[in-house]
Amino acid sequence: MALNTSADAPLPVGEVSRLIGGWIDRLGAIWVEGQITQLSRRPGAGVVFLTLRDPSYDISVSVTCYRQVFDAIADVVSEGARVVVQAKPEWYAPRGQLSLRATEIRPVGIGELLVRLEQLKRSLGAEGLFAADRKRPLPFLPQLIGLVCGRASAAERDVLENARRRWPAVRFEVRNTAVQGVNAVAQVVQAVKELDGLPEVDVIIVARGGGSVEDLLPFSDEQLIRAVAACRTPVVSAIGHEPDAPLLDLVADVRASTPTDAAKKTVPDVGEELDRVQGLRDRALRTVRGLLDREERGLAHALARPVMERPHRMVEEREVEVAALADRSRRVLRHLLDRADSELSHTRARVVALSPAATLERGYAVLQRPDGAVVRAPGDVTADEELRARVAEGEFTVRVVAE
Repeated sequence: MALNTSADAPLPVGEVSRLIGGWIDRLGAIWVEGQITQLSRRPGAGVVFLTLRDPSYDISVSVTCYRQVFDAIADVVSEGARVVVQAKPEWYAPRGQLSLRATEIRPVGIGELLVRLEQLKRSLGAEGLFAADRKRPLPFLPQLIGLVCGRASAAERDVLENARRRWPAVRFEVRNTAVQGVNAVAQVVQAVKELDGLPEVDVIIVARGGGSVEDLLPFSDEQLIRAVAACRTPVVSAIGHEPDAPLLDLVADVRASTPTDAAKKTVPDVGEELDRVQGLRDRALRTVRGLLDREERGLAHALARPVMERPHRMVEEREVEVAALADRSRRVLRHLLDRADSELSHTRARVVALSPAATLERGYAVLQRPDGAVVRAPGDVTADEELRARVAEGEFTVRVVAE
């Protein structure tokens, strides 16, 4: 329950410590899991002091227990081991210090660790952190490689030597961290985030040699898995040897069976690339030569055709055809003209024979009245009427005489 305090009515430190102790006493006994980071067993002392740490959240708490409680597991537990502790929280009022009084300590066995790892694997997999569509391809030739590994470790030597042997100009940005124990998770996570924050780093390799399941536990830690999943830079996992399978292998963009394999998968071999370039050049040369040979054969075949040997032959053949057609056209046109001339002569003769002039030539005359009307019957004229007589050679005037 809240306390009523103010600057004018504060609580003494001792009272605050006493109240905190009362609240903590109400918690009762609890089971706690963690990793032993410090262990103190003084000869002859009846109490054992140890520190229990959660590597995922970088939180530690002091634990005390009677010697006989710890002696039950002293042969199988040491610093760095994971344990499950049944303890009651205690508040040491004079120093204002919280600790756990352990009444039972159980080491976490391999089988139990594997079960918990499997549960974590399923949980993270359900979130999609291991999905194949999240995997990013590695660059063909990274200019700068980030390497997270133990200081002066065999893993560091294997990656550097094999990468430089394959491509001598490759550069590395190395971060040496603890790769097992209580500080491994925090240091590896920090190193990965630092390298991911460098824009010039093209790929990150997290490498470690082989070890027991307990030694490789930091690389299955949820905090590290989420840090790698959030990276913008492709990550290569090279933890342990072929049989080892930490969860980092599942979230990484590429899994390498060993640190040496990581170098091979990350850096191309300059000799192989030169051979590949030479092979492509040879293949291109063969292709071009093949095309030229095929075109030369086609050209020779085309030149061997009769039309190419005597290119004017086609013109000569067409010249004869054109001359024959022109001759035929002249004959046809001449025939048409002759027939038209004959028809015109006949038509002209008929017209001449039927014309009034031809009638007059035969001795006939045409009588016309002064108004130009032709006299067709005797009744059309009167006595003494003057008429105009038109004959073949001209015309003259006549007078009608009464009978």
